[in-house]
Amino acid sequence: MAESSIADLISEAEMEMAEKIEKFKRELTSLRTGRANPQLLDSVQVEYYGARVPLKQVAAVSVPEPRTLEVRAWDAGAVDAIEAELRKMDFGSSPSRNGGVIRINLPPMTEDQRKKMVKIVHTMGEDSRVQMRNIRREVLEKIKKAQKAGEVTEDDLERHEIEVQKHTDAYVNSVDGIVAAKEKELLTV
Repeated sequence: MAESSIADLISEAEMEMAEKIEKFKRELTSLRTGRANPQLLDSVQVEYYGARVPLKQVAAVSVPEPRTLEVRAWDAGAVDAIEAELRKMDFGSSPSRNGGVIRINLPPMTEDQRKKMVKIVHTMGEDSRVQMRNIRREVLEKIKKAQKAGEVTEDDLERHEIEVQKHTDAYVNSVDGIVAAKEKELLTV
């Protein structure tokens, strides 16, 4: 394994870690905090002309008030299906319909709910950190195989290990920062 292919391997690992961070951020946006957030509905799939499609393909979601989500269907024929799917979700209150507009009023979160959400965020953060470490482990195994095959010197192996560890530490610290910010958001009343 040439020096350039090891550099490519490390670069790929860094890109993979960056992708995991973005995925983690997206997953966190779907968690309910004290405020309404259109991303709460990103996972909703609606039956539309015989196919299951994401809600955002058939309706606009807005936040007219801090604890209210408003869903406006682009096709009046889809309103019933949208309302049916939203009723299946647990928001703490039922969606209300006024013509082609469906409003979801989110009740304030209790202290226990906030603490539960913080625990979920910490669990998700730990899962992300584990993913970063797994990427690090896989890269280091490949570099060590190359060293055993005589393609990489002992000094280069050590240098690459340090480089991979620096990238891993940076992304793990990023996860820690994201978790801390989400925890602060959840605990702010």
